[in-house]
Amino acid sequence: MASGEAPDGRIREAGGSRRSDRSSSDTLRRRHAAGAVTKRVKDEVPDPSEPPPAAAPRPVQSREEQFVWPWMGVRRGGRQIGESGNRLKERLAAFCPHKVVPLWSHRGHTGNAIVEFGKDYASLGHAFSFENHFEAQGHGKRGWEASRYRGAPEMFGWVARADDRRTPGLVGEYLQRNGDLKSVAELESEGTRKTDKLVANLAGQIEVKAKHAQELESKYSERTTSMDNVMEVKELILQRYNHEIHKMQQLARRHSQRIIDENQKVRSELDSKMQVLEFKSKQVDELAVRSESDIRNLEKEKEKNMIKAKFLKMATLEQQKADENVLRLVEKHKREKEAAVDEIIKLEQKLDARQKLELKIRQLQGKLNVMKHMPGEEDFESKRKIDQLSEELQEKYDEINEMESLHGALLMKERMSNDELQDARMKLIDGLLDITTGRANIGIKRMGDLDLKSFTIACKRKMAKEDAEVTASILCSKWEDEIRNPEWHPFKVVMDGGKAKGGMPNNGYAPFWIGAVRRKSQKMGKSAAGVNHGIFP
Repeated sequence: MASGEAPDGRIREAGGSRRSDRSSSDTLRRRHAAGAVTKRVKDEVPDPSEPPPAAAPRPVQSREEQFVWPWMGVRRGGRQIGESGNRLKERLAAFCPHKVVPLWSHRGHTGNAIVEFGKDYASLGHAFSFENHFEAQGHGKRGWEASRYRGAPEMFGWVARADDRRTPGLVGEYLQRNGDLKSVAELESEGTRKTDKLVANLAGQIEVKAKHAQELESKYSERTTSMDNVMEVKELILQRYNHEIHKMQQLARRHSQRIIDENQKVRSELDSKMQVLEFKSKQVDELAVRSESDIRNLEKEKEKNMIKAKFLKMATLEQQKADENVLRLVEKHKREKEAAVDEIIKLEQKLDARQKLELKIRQLQGKLNVMKHMPGEEDFESKRKIDQLSEELQEKYDEINEMESLHGALLMKERMSNDELQDARMKLIDGLLDITTGRANIGIKRMGDLDLKSFTIACKRKMAKEDAEVTASILCSKWEDEIRNPEWHPFKVVMDGGKAKGGMPNNGYAPFWIGAVRRKSQKMGKSAAGVNHGIFP
């Protein structure tokens, strides 16, 4: 960067000199442009004091003499006057006419024509050339006035003036209709006024352009100054950037050197460790040769442990699933038992209400019968009471009929719910029985199932082993059926120390299996009323 600072400084100085040269050259160009515009205006607008170019000396008596404007010439006489305007224009092409208009009347051509030249100074010069041409031959306006009554065949021509415009006839009418009177002095003053106006407008435009150029120059100077400031700021930023880059390069070199040193150290450590590992590997190879049998035994043991772990893991997963299903089922049964208890309480309340209502109906019937059989004449008040009691009795009958209908509907709904619940339970039992695979042993026990072992032990006390097993199976099945029967009540309630205990007659086998029957019967007694299906505990 140090090598680039000096050239930047030189470039700035050269830039400043170029800006000064540029501003001076811009000023010279503006002045030259203004002079060129003024010169062009002077060249394009003729000086009123100078005669029109290409115009011969004209016989103007006074500068106030009035002519027909736009400039027109009058041509009279001649045998060819009846030709078309284009043919006449070709004959007069030396005077540069704009248009030649032959004048016709209802009798035909009149032998007269109007030559139109234009509105500028050049056209006025051509008009006077046209007049001078005929004056030189003696065929001007004076020649026409001298020979007009002789019927001369020559052609005469001159520039149309005020008296020609006032002349009666086709010539005067055409000039009045298509032209105005204007003197050379009026034309010159009008031209001077237009020129002054044009020059004033151009001068104003030049002044506006000059102001605009000054504004542009000031803006250019401001932009140049701003660019200089920007370049200075840029140079400072570049210097700082180069300084930071240099610093970062130094840091990077130091960091790289440190990394290289660390890599060499790590490489040396790795080499030493590799030597140690090679030595140990040799030792391991020697030990491996010595203990191949031990390794094979360890691998076999490891495989066995893996298989055991796999089966244990599967059994654990199955056990977890079974536990979760059982917990959900227990929670569901709990909710169902609570709902059944609530239904029983509601039914008991409705039964109490029904009994009270029947009692009320009986009382009303008794009163009504008493009033009907009372001796004496019936007055109006007695009839009214009898009718009122009859209406109340009929309302009570209606109310009890509604309660019976509601009670029947509730019972039907409860039966349907119990049937659906039993179907769901049976499907769940089948599903749980299907998933008991592998090493997971999940026990499924239905409510009401008894322990056959207790019956077998009791029967072995009384008979041979073969007969004992058959008898135990028969007794177990019998008592299971009895337990599932909701109408069966084998226990006698005995008060022992103020507590109610259930008892069962002893038939010789009871001491061994009465406990199992009592427990199962008590569990069945806690289940919902009217449920005759096997359910989970």
